[in-house]
Amino acid sequence: MTDADKEAPDLLQFPCDFPVKIMGRSDPAFLPAMLTLARSHFPDFSEQNIEMRNSSGGRYLGITLNVRAESRAQLDAFYRSLTGHPLVKVVL
Repeated sequence: MTDADKEAPDLLQFPCDFPVKIMGRSDPAFLPAMLTLARSHFPDFSEQNIEMRNSSGGRYLGITLNVRAESRAQLDAFYRSLTGHPLVKVVL
């Protein structure tokens, strides 16, 4: 991280609602694993805040989790957990 990055103002104002898009193989364990991760970082997370879409070939599943982030650190920790998970291919 450069000095300029450290001084850059955060464009998000916390707390805020934030959509996290996750792509992974269409595997029965994928959705439950993502819900477990979401709840570990956002205890008030509700399954009502999920959108899902299968890929055209049905091999992948896209999930959007709408979370209520209290801080940049909380959101960053969630992203690190997602990108390190073996079932996750892409996180946006």
